[in-house]
Amino acid sequence: MISLRRKAMGNVIFASFFPLLLTMLPVRADTLNKGITPASDPAAVPAAAQLRKDTLVAGISEPQGIFNPYFFTNGWDENVTEVIFARLIGWDSQGKLVPELAQSWQVSNDNKTYTIKLRPGLVYSDGSPLTAQDIAFTLTLLYDPSYDGEYDISLAHIAGGNEYKAGTAHSISGIKVIDPLTISITTTEPGATTLQTIGGPVLSKAYYGKHYQQGNLDELRALHGKPLGNGPYIYEKYIPGQEIRFHANPLYFAGKPAMARFIYRVTNAATNFQLFQTGETDYDGFTSRPDDIEQLKQLGFANIYLFGSSDYSMVAFNHKRDYLHDKKVRQALIYGLNREQLVEVVYPGYGQVANEPIAPISWAYDPQRNNDYRFNLQKANQLLDDAGWKRGSDGIRTKDGKRLELTLLTTQNITTDALVPIAKEDYRQLGIVLKPEILDFNALLARQKAGNFDLVSYRTSTLNDPHDGVQEFQTLQSRIGYSDPEVDKLIAQGNATLDPQARKPIYQKLYQVLAEDPPVIFLAYRDVLSASSARVSGFNPDIYNGLVGNLPKISLTKQ
Repeated sequence: MISLRRKAMGNVIFASFFPLLLTMLPVRADTLNKGITPASDPAAVPAAAQLRKDTLVAGISEPQGIFNPYFFTNGWDENVTEVIFARLIGWDSQGKLVPELAQSWQVSNDNKTYTIKLRPGLVYSDGSPLTAQDIAFTLTLLYDPSYDGEYDISLAHIAGGNEYKAGTAHSISGIKVIDPLTISITTTEPGATTLQTIGGPVLSKAYYGKHYQQGNLDELRALHGKPLGNGPYIYEKYIPGQEIRFHANPLYFAGKPAMARFIYRVTNAATNFQLFQTGETDYDGFTSRPDDIEQLKQLGFANIYLFGSSDYSMVAFNHKRDYLHDKKVRQALIYGLNREQLVEVVYPGYGQVANEPIAPISWAYDPQRNNDYRFNLQKANQLLDDAGWKRGSDGIRTKDGKRLELTLLTTQNITTDALVPIAKEDYRQLGIVLKPEILDFNALLARQKAGNFDLVSYRTSTLNDPHDGVQEFQTLQSRIGYSDPEVDKLIAQGNATLDPQARKPIYQKLYQVLAEDPPVIFLAYRDVLSASSARVSGFNPDIYNGLVGNLPKISLTKQ
């Protein structure tokens, strides 16, 4: 399981547990309550941690080194960019938009024009001024014909943006710099996610766009490893496989962070808990399982954080494969996978089977959705029969001389440890050969981008809006080749409607359509578990603002 473009409370590194796999783990009576569980013995903080007076160390997994907030493809790189770059507009603990670099904004009566006012005196970490021209530059490059990053600026529907992308215009008519602190952005239609889309990190035009020419972003790409930001910390050095170093930004708009230095230490399944236990990290993410929680409790010095997440895990289909284009086959693969067992093994007491692309904490979640695809081998077999896949003499299904053999791309983690043997056995009973390939994170991304897969397992990033959970199912945005005209229509309608009460029935209808024509196998919703050393103070995490959102306020106290 991987996490794409996550904005998480910390990385999640897992330990292998093959021996436990086929044993259904009972839910423990002492399930931890959601929220913050303070350390029971703060004085037990390890000596190694006590020796660090001005440096906070947190765990991270498999960064790739693309430290530009609009070009990364690896969610761990996003964690890095959030340390270096502040957003124009952020989120509060309830997921509502709040000013960061922006001081305020106004929206026209027709909900098509946004006037954003910057805080006075903003600068980048090199002391150069941050102005409305930088916002205009950032939005313009996202419409550049050669932009190939994953940020979907089309959601904003900025007037003139499509013409600029097509090369038929040399500026974007909907972007107007009024003065150094004020910018006006006019769109062609209202959008529920427009403000968060145009409110991302702001790149320096003087640094990233010094010689910018429409259609050529090569010079900008050359700076991926030399980021210049305006966030709480300044990037120093990346040592692949080891750590990423930062020092406090004295020019940060909210004030210089209390900690002089910050380090992301690269951890893995073998070292995650050990590094935290010995005090070599001050913060990390863990699996929300009773055994992991009990281990953290026994340390004594761990402040434990447990929250319901807004993401979901999945196995995506490659819809460009003829045999997966048939929705009966996709439906059979969902019915034929015992997701209940998977959740019970991976998150006993701290997860549930997912059936729609939004978590239960969202106002858009529909608990009354008709089809929940409960495990049913009989129904799965019937669907495969109806789709023309017949069992051969060896029990494996064939059609037109082709055996039903599927590759599954994933990375090594606790979900994979459970998913692979469960799926192999369940699908074997259906007459399907599953061929798992466990890759490192970046190799998996490359394979998926090249389209060289049948199934791929990953997790979404944090979902701030219900649109975030479905945008990749749009025909023009899909990386898995999914296309359904009704889905496209409903996604566009949901994003174009501003009132949550009016949006809710749109998304509920959308979820029904997605159930009938599934783009992916939804796997699980989970609780998110992380922990910090008792010496870490000023850390008040929530779903939308984890470690990075709290960095400027964090300090270390002597225990």
